[in-house]
Amino acid sequence: MTAMRSVLMLAGLGLGTYGVMLLWDSPSRVPIVVWALVAVVLHDFEFAPLCAAVGLAGRALIPVRWRSPVAVAALCSVVLVLLAIPVYTKPGLRPDNPSVLDRDYAVGLWVAVAAVWICVPLYRLAARWLPVGQNDVVDHQRAGDVERQPPPQ
Repeated sequence: MTAMRSVLMLAGLGLGTYGVMLLWDSPSRVPIVVWALVAVVLHDFEFAPLCAAVGLAGRALIPVRWRSPVAVAALCSVVLVLLAIPVYTKPGLRPDNPSVLDRDYAVGLWVAVAAVWICVPLYRLAARWLPVGQNDVVDHQRAGDVERQPPPQ
């Protein structure tokens, strides 16, 4: 486990260093810095409070058994919307090149989001048929139920 953490840490440091080198060679750093600052401000002052408010409202409105599948579906929906933003308005579409952005991305986004939300009741239905509930094994064990460990050699 420690070796894997070290490898991941080195990979992250390497990629970060590579990104800084690319940024350093870029002739226009101001738009990149402005974009990064706007992203941080939007996240911290709009998106994060909105997610917290939706989460609190969801706790009051959604039954306990439905919370985790609804939360996963909401997260997947947000990711799909964020991935669709660059192509949603077809910014690079030109009449002389019809092969670029030739799909109806709005319909594709709605179909993908619908597929995600269809999985929520399917998950609840499948969870009902399982012989053991999600937390049944953990809930029925006590601190004294742990088997004795072998002695160190």
